[in-house]
Amino acid sequence: MKKRIADNLQRIRDNVAEACLRKNRDPNEVRIVAVSKTVDVDAILSLLELGHLELGESQVQQLIQRDARIRETLARQRELHSTPESQALPRPHWHMIGHLQRNKVKQVLPLVDMIHSVDSLRLAEEINTGVAKSGLAHKAKILLQVNTSQEKQKFGLAVGAVSALAEQIKTLPNLEIAGLMTMAPLTDDAEISRFCFGRLREIFEEMRGERIVGPECTHLSMGMSQDYIAAVEEGATILRIGSALFS
Repeated sequence: MKKRIADNLQRIRDNVAEACLRKNRDPNEVRIVAVSKTVDVDAILSLLELGHLELGESQVQQLIQRDARIRETLARQRELHSTPESQALPRPHWHMIGHLQRNKVKQVLPLVDMIHSVDSLRLAEEINTGVAKSGLAHKAKILLQVNTSQEKQKFGLAVGAVSALAEQIKTLPNLEIAGLMTMAPLTDDAEISRFCFGRLREIFEEMRGERIVGPECTHLSMGMSQDYIAAVEEGATILRIGSALFS
């Protein structure tokens, strides 16, 4: 299993590097978040052993359970092998990539490095309050989710509402808008996906150009297993990849 994951990861990195070369980009600008929702903890541990720490989950309860099991396993390994803390496998860097309900914010905040799916002022306010109450020493890094495909069944802000929400969130002291996120439709038509990614990049560039967001807003989270190459060519800095990595 570990070799299969290693081979898949290298193939994805090679594809990213080739896409970056075509667009005169630095491959180091692109982070791969491994979407682990369909795999067991052993597969996640294999990934950690390969030095890949960026993991994404779409459900809060599953993220909490996975994090707890990984902590237990790593602690047990250190104990069995008398491994010093400095030489032990590091804990993953979790990304919350799915829809986040306001009543789950308190649970997820201490665990995640970034929340990709903020699409309302009420959710942003709940995260802002949660940071203050939890005593976290840093701001919560969030991405604004944009429904660039305009699919009714999808969460995310309407394209025309992004700047207004960003302006409101700027007044919340415990949040940092780190970028934007979108999901393209599940389609074999690469041009449809490319349009959605390109639209997100345009919104991002407009917001930065008009200084609606600050220099800390650097990320475009877009592209999954079936369309990540097009996403990189359109400017993605974070890819959310599951089946291409673990299958």
